[in-house]
Amino acid sequence: MKRHRPLVAALLALLALFAFVPSANAQPTAELTNIRVGAHPGYDRIVFDLTALPATQNVKYVAQLVRDPSGMPVSLPGNAFVQVTMTGAAAHDADGNLTYTGPQMFTTPQLANVRAVALIGDFEGVVTVGLGLRHRAPVHMFTLTGPNRLVVDVNH
Repeated sequence: MKRHRPLVAALLALLALFAFVPSANAQPTAELTNIRVGAHPGYDRIVFDLTALPATQNVKYVAQLVRDPSGMPVSLPGNAFVQVTMTGAAAHDADGNLTYTGPQMFTTPQLANVRAVALIGDFEGVVTVGLGLRHRAPVHMFTLTGPNRLVVDVNH
């Protein structure tokens, strides 16, 4: 048993070395660079410009928007609220510099249903955005590439 200890130690050292090698398949963090809105016949569009596509994205109606990570309520104008969540995303780069330098909250008087947009979270690889709406309506979300964008359409 003692004669195998150097071999076992060498194998464990080799395994430890490979445990810290980054995977070639690791997805880059999607850095948020801009939030744009546009009015269209029948729907309002919110576009999130990103450096890559987020690992996952989700959109849902919520009774109350909350700031991530504090959990504090967020007050936006509107009668219905939508939360957009992007994982594998950030509004800052690896050095902590902001990549999204726009307003944290802005109103959208040019839109028929969306009244306001707010960046309510940028924590541990999750970006959260809240939308204040005049009323509930169908919401559609999809991604586009060239350049990378997450698009949320809210029906009138």
